[in-house]
Amino acid sequence: MAVRPLDNRAAVVVGGTRGVGLAVAELLASLGASVVVNGRDEAAAIEAAQRIPGAIAHPGSPADPAVADALIESCIREYGRIDILINCAGTAEPSGSSILNVTPAQFQDLMDAHLGTVFQTCRAAAPVMVAQGGGAIVNTSSFAFLGDYGGTGYPAGKGAVNSLTLAIAAELKEHGVRANVVCPGAKTRLSTGADYEAHIHELNRRGLLDDVSFQGALDAAPPEYAAPTYAYLASDLAQDVTGQIFIAAGGFIGRFERQTPSIVAYRGHHDEPPWTVDEIAAQVR
Repeated sequence: MAVRPLDNRAAVVVGGTRGVGLAVAELLASLGASVVVNGRDEAAAIEAAQRIPGAIAHPGSPADPAVADALIESCIREYGRIDILINCAGTAEPSGSSILNVTPAQFQDLMDAHLGTVFQTCRAAAPVMVAQGGGAIVNTSSFAFLGDYGGTGYPAGKGAVNSLTLAIAAELKEHGVRANVVCPGAKTRLSTGADYEAHIHELNRRGLLDDVSFQGALDAAPPEYAAPTYAYLASDLAQDVTGQIFIAAGGFIGRFERQTPSIVAYRGHHDEPPWTVDEIAAQVR
């Protein structure tokens, strides 16, 4: 039998019970990985694990540090190690939510679902991966981090996931642990339904979403088209790839270039005074 790229690897897939997460879990298993499937709904987690050969279920919300610790421990107990951590959990912004009406509780729930889950699972898995001498973390963000899709806690959480992942990548590179991000475009429960379509039409009407993005948002590919990018980043084929933000939307694979500052104006502080407000206004056009 031919060697598969993820043979003898152990993986945890957070949010692996449906949508992109389930497609990723199934693909990892088909490529040889032993998989722990996580989701908040126990019945859904068990059902997902039953359709993946050799997988086990570990339900609960990893935004809870105790659940995150137990999730990573279950992978080690069952398979002897953890080589891959995939974070695909998420929840939609409430319909019509904006900075004009979001409640503190709604915002915190969104931050917990996105940033909190990523932080807690990475916190629990990273020391184990470092002790093993390697590992791969792939977190899920969204085009929404740019702000074009509106909302509050969803784009804030996804933007924070990007920054946290870049920081993890930089810190753990010397230990052989890689961390990357995927911004998937796929038709899931978060991107279907009347409320979602009305939201996309409204963003396009307001000029926040260009026509190409508008069409893509309404005609997204199935999750199976996004899953291979996750599997690639989890494998040794990406052994030199870390600290990057990828796009996987249908047949399109892209990458966000690392942000770098551009100089608007410069003045030495040793022999020149600070810029005046009027001088700055003249430079920034």
